[in-house]
Amino acid sequence: MNSREMILAAVRANAPKPERPLPAVPTFDDNAPADLIEAFEHMLTRMGGRLLSRDPVRDVQAAVQPLLAHSRVVCSATPEIAGSLDLSAAPAARMLADVDHGVLRASCGIAETGSVLLTDRDLKVNALAYLAQHLIVLLDPAEIVANIHHAYARPEFRQMPYAVLHSGPSATADIEGVLILGAQGVRSLTVVLARPS
Repeated sequence: MNSREMILAAVRANAPKPERPLPAVPTFDDNAPADLIEAFEHMLTRMGGRLLSRDPVRDVQAAVQPLLAHSRVVCSATPEIAGSLDLSAAPAARMLADVDHGVLRASCGIAETGSVLLTDRDLKVNALAYLAQHLIVLLDPAEIVANIHHAYARPEFRQMPYAVLHSGPSATADIEGVLILGAQGVRSLTVVLARPS
């Protein structure tokens, strides 16, 4: 052990370890929407995304197939939809450069922002959420929470190495206020309400 390692080990061993509990964070439920799906759809649409239907689909394959009709390369991170590119065979992000549609299942949705929570478990390869031209997200309607505070209380933010909130497709606006969707990332984000099989 060199002197640097000895000093750092001594600092770690002697560092104070206060047993202070984390502060309680309120969930701000006073203004929770009565209909979470309606609120989620409203905010998702405002962010440039779309909800395929407010009613959960029974046959995911049949619901998603029209969206994939003109896709050359489909990469699916969920067993509910078959893709033409196998994620287990393409672990490097550069292999996803030609993906037309990425399909995955989100951990949860947030009504307040129209966002979906995606983790490394959901994506398999994190770059799928950014390199695909179009993203189709399957979401269990029972996993829609009222606001961001409920989302941050979920275990994904403490247990998963990677977690990100997506709110619609990539967007930018120039100085004149012209909104461009799909400027640096996915060009469209479609959410399909579907209970897990």
